[in-house]
Amino acid sequence: MNVSVPLVALLGAAVWVAWRYMGLRGWHIVVCLLFGFFLAATSVAPEIRRLVAVLVQSSSQP
Repeated sequence: MNVSVPLVALLGAAVWVAWRYMGLRGWHIVVCLLFGFFLAATSVAPEIRRLVAVLVQSSSQP
């Protein structure tokens, strides 16, 4: 998937906005990061990656 770095930057910006303006606590961020890290090690990770790729491709088409 060619959009991995921009997608990570966009998600990082969303987390920063949530932390700054929506009252997200530091430990919430840590829990979300750990959840994503361990989720990436499961057998569901390829399906999630395919779903995200389909969503990105469908949103980029006119």
